[in-house]
Amino acid sequence: MATDHAPSPVEASARLLLPQILPALLVGVGASLLFLGISALSEQFQHVLWNNLPDALGIGGYSSLWMIVMLTAAGIAVGLVVWKVPGHAGPDPASEDLGDAPLAQGVVPGLLLASTLTLAGGVSLGPENPIIAANVALAYWLGHKAAPAVPGAAWVSLASAATIGALFGTPVAAALVISEALAGQPGRGSLWDRLFAPLVAAGAGSMTTQLLAEPSFDMGLPPLTDPGFGDLLAALVIASAAAVFGLAACYLFPHVHAGFGRLRHPMLVLPLGGLALGLLGALGGHLTLFKGLEEAKELTSSIGGWSSGELAKLAVVKLLALLVAASCGFRGGRIFPAVFIGVAFGLSAQALVPEVHPAVAVSSAVLGVLLATTRQGWISLFTGAVLASSPSMLALLCLASLPAWLIVTGRPQLELDHEGNSLR
Repeated sequence: MATDHAPSPVEASARLLLPQILPALLVGVGASLLFLGISALSEQFQHVLWNNLPDALGIGGYSSLWMIVMLTAAGIAVGLVVWKVPGHAGPDPASEDLGDAPLAQGVVPGLLLASTLTLAGGVSLGPENPIIAANVALAYWLGHKAAPAVPGAAWVSLASAATIGALFGTPVAAALVISEALAGQPGRGSLWDRLFAPLVAAGAGSMTTQLLAEPSFDMGLPPLTDPGFGDLLAALVIASAAAVFGLAACYLFPHVHAGFGRLRHPMLVLPLGGLALGLLGALGGHLTLFKGLEEAKELTSSIGGWSSGELAKLAVVKLLALLVAASCGFRGGRIFPAVFIGVAFGLSAQALVPEVHPAVAVSSAVLGVLLATTRQGWISLFTGAVLASSPSMLALLCLASLPAWLIVTGRPQLELDHEGNSLR
């Protein structure tokens, strides 16, 4: 009488992983399409607000008066969403992280509306936190309906990886972030077994973004071809100094957030925050507005055209703008504006000491600022490396991250707990 043989470990793994491919592909494509849709909508709205409307009124689109008016108006608009729209655009973003629990699906429309208004209005925040939160909520809700037996954490992981892949245009960033999240979690199988479906989702998300939008983080910096000891020393010093600079915002964050919190009502908090951002924009100029990626490319396209003092001023104003925007309730992420801060800080150092290679200065500074403001080690290292598009930078950044991490670890974060206290 024939007996059934137990499946081999290879067969068991394949049977477990293969059914995950289709859901991961669907989540990946859907996450990218939502990101691209919100990005396109906010860009069109931004063009109307900052080009068409001021042209029709005969006002300079980036005049001090228009920046103050528009950012105050953005605060009023987002305040109305937070006040009146069901779900109130989600919880206070000061206490929300990229990996938080899924929101109720009814919160998503208000969150996306508030995020679109934030992006279009010139606020110094990026799209990452609201888009990830929205995709996680939708994937969790739809996935639970389609396959109730699948653990909710699986849908959260797929949506997070897919959105990170879509945001950066590559699955590598998602792999680094998810592996960092999985490192401290118990689970069956190898790390790569657990990364399999998220990587499929991230690959689908990044390929969809690449096919439809062709995103690029390349700053056009001259490549570093033959790094030496001087480059390593510069990377160590600049990354550490940038980390200290970014930490200043982390120490101020609970105090600024508490100050806005005393106003209590969103129709007071957000318009006042918008006014403060408008005044900062008038001080720093139009490059300190918006999420900062295109503005950072504008800075690197004219290396040598800015003095060290001018670049330092841009870095300080943008850091203050990020601090205000994150404290008063605008919906958005901190990674993209932190990149601009790092670029301006690095170019300021390079203008002060012209012997420093521009790629070393920029990548090291971005690494330091991101470590301070996000505490995401892998994403900070990855972002610093891709900005330079130079393989030689990777070894320097790995070493530069060590003293920078010693500076930021255990220090206050740019995130609060639900009682308004700094996380460490």
